[in-house]
Amino acid sequence: MTSRRPRPAAPPSERSRPRPGTVAQARAVRLGPRSLAALALVSAVGAAGFLWPLFADPSSQLGTHTQDAPWLFAGLLLLLVAVVAATISESGLGAKAVAMLGVLAATGAALRPIGAGTAGIEPMFFLMVLSGRVLGPGFGFVLGAVTMFASALLTGGVGPWLPFQMLAMGWFTLGAGLLPGADRLRGRGELVMLAGYGFGAAFVYGTVMNLAGWPFMGALASGIAYDPHAGLAANLARFLAYCTATSLGWDLGRAVVTVVLTCSLGPAVLKALRRATRRAAFESPVTFEPR
Repeated sequence: MTSRRPRPAAPPSERSRPRPGTVAQARAVRLGPRSLAALALVSAVGAAGFLWPLFADPSSQLGTHTQDAPWLFAGLLLLLVAVVAATISESGLGAKAVAMLGVLAATGAALRPIGAGTAGIEPMFFLMVLSGRVLGPGFGFVLGAVTMFASALLTGGVGPWLPFQMLAMGWFTLGAGLLPGADRLRGRGELVMLAGYGFGAAFVYGTVMNLAGWPFMGALASGIAYDPHAGLAANLARFLAYCTATSLGWDLGRAVVTVVLTCSLGPAVLKALRRATRRAAFESPVTFEPR
């Protein structure tokens, strides 16, 4: 009977390599505890800002202040800035990641005016899906918010609705970064998953943004407008009617365009983003050699 010799330990370089069948994917921003806490806070406040019409007590005086509610954007904007600041300070958003953020935000802002006002043709959404997928949820949230802000400056769409758009787009891009199989799933299966997410999330984005504007219709359309004296069931029925009458066609156009662009341009864009991410080596520290 012979005894087996113990295997020598693998060197650190080999131990750190990914398992066969996986492709390690770099992340431009890693979310730490403070970043997660700030993101949870802004999401909670944002959800309250979107959903308060459905859950406001009919006997309260909250409905009499619907015209003041848009000023909630000031607080939301401060919280959004806090999320970005916390992410930068804790997660180490370096010069290369900032450059990538600027390029993608500028590209998304330039894509947004294309087809504006025509049946929901908004090609920026497919870029947000693919960018969030490759660069992760932390980078995705920052990218979505910054892109929407830049596009508002470009198109003159600055107003009390802007922070709600920034938050909704941040959620939209963050969700793409949370999809499973980031290091393993490739090819047609990944494209189908991203196209399905883009299709559904396009409707969710439109519905969320409807919540931001619906309470301020006043008496323009009494049958579908927000009624501060009605209960949850009645206002929910009014809101669904409002979405059907005003934005269903627009959201469908956005969803279809996102799917078409994801399936047609997705492989090339994903490959380019992953190549740029690998070459940037976001997670590698920058060192300077002495002369």
